Amino acid sequence: MRDHLVDLLTWWEAGAPVAVATVTGTRGSSPRPVGTAMLVGPGGTVVGSVSGGCVEAAVYAEAEEVLATGLPRALRYSAGTETATGVGLTCGGAIDVFVERIDRDTFPRLPEVVAAVHAGEAVAVSTCVAGPAAWLGRRVLVGPWGRHGSLGPAWLDEAVARDARDLLAEARTEVRHHTVDGAEIAVLVAAYPPPPRMIVFGATDHAAAVARVGALLGYRVTVCDARPAFATRRRFPDAHEVVVDWPHRYLAAEARAGRVDGRTVLLAMTHDPKFELPLLRVALPLPVAYLGALGSRRAHADRVAQLRAAGVGEQALARLAAPAGLDLGAATPAETAVSIAAEVIAVRNGRPGGRLTDGTGRIHPPRPSSGLDGPSDEDADRADVCRSTAMAPGAS
Repeated sequence: MRDHLVDLLTWWEAGAPVAVATVTGTRGSSPRPVGTAMLVGPGGTVVGSVSGGCVEAAVYAEAEEVLATGLPRALRYSAGTETATGVGLTCGGAIDVFVERIDRDTFPRLPEVVAAVHAGEAVAVSTCVAGPAAWLGRRVLVGPWGRHGSLGPAWLDEAVARDARDLLAEARTEVRHHTVDGAEIAVLVAAYPPPPRMIVFGATDHAAAVARVGALLGYRVTVCDARPAFATRRRFPDAHEVVVDWPHRYLAAEARAGRVDGRTVLLAMTHDPKFELPLLRVALPLPVAYLGALGSRRAHADRVAQLRAAGVGEQALARLAAPAGLDLGAATPAETAVSIAAEVIAVRNGRPGGRLTDGTGRIHPPRPSSGLDGPSDEDADRADVCRSTAMAPGAS
């Protein structure tokens, strides 16, 4: 949804209502995760996707109904059963989708949310997506302003706010369930944490390619080099910032300021020991998501020997991915950037990074709190035929 906030706000400011369809539950081999959204705007304009194509037409038809009536609705799609506009999911899984109308009346504080997200502030939008019809679409917002909105009882608002803060800290969007007066409600907590950082040290052609791919993956990219002639905005148009400083000094200052955390990616691409060795001595103790360095195997052996001589322990050295990247046979800067990005994604998801065609396990990593009841993920993966239904507002 983060990618579509600009479109949503543009239509909101023009006074045009928009139908927003959001994935609120998944089961089995579903194509898109919870929080993925599709917008249907003025003139039938479509932005985004909830399934990668297989149920988009059916969701589009439901979105047009929601635009016309203003009444939100919860939907469920699964495999092997025809819908009114085509076949259901072809991947053997199932998804829940919540469709609501967004306009100035239903979401008056949207501009504040979008402004805070674009400023890199932590924001969570918690929406009731299942339960009694009167509750559907109610919202609680948590952000730099504190808390806005209400789902009903004060204790519930506080519980939802706690969920929001927890999920922001974990950088996860998830459905949480609560029971109110004997009725179960489901609340989608859409978390918009500040984007994770990717700090690339070394103003090289390879660094420029990595900055481009890192920005595409949603990282806030910083390129740092001590040489002002090389560390220029013109050479790194895809980076969010270009810093002229000694790499180890810059990283130490950022770590002290709390701007390096468990989602941060660090890449040493200087190819110069006078920059690289002091940098790695600062970087290796930091609890970052990924630390990689370029260079040949011989260069890496020399690097490790010098770090050992400087007192760096084996446990810290084991955290260094070098040569960085997956074994793709990459040769050009662009190919190398793809190789490194692939390894970053694999490490983040705890996957080995091999070829999917050679594997037999799940394609997508397990997704917590899907919000769907029914068979286990394994049963859903094996299912040949599932039912596809559209649930009336208030259905669970």
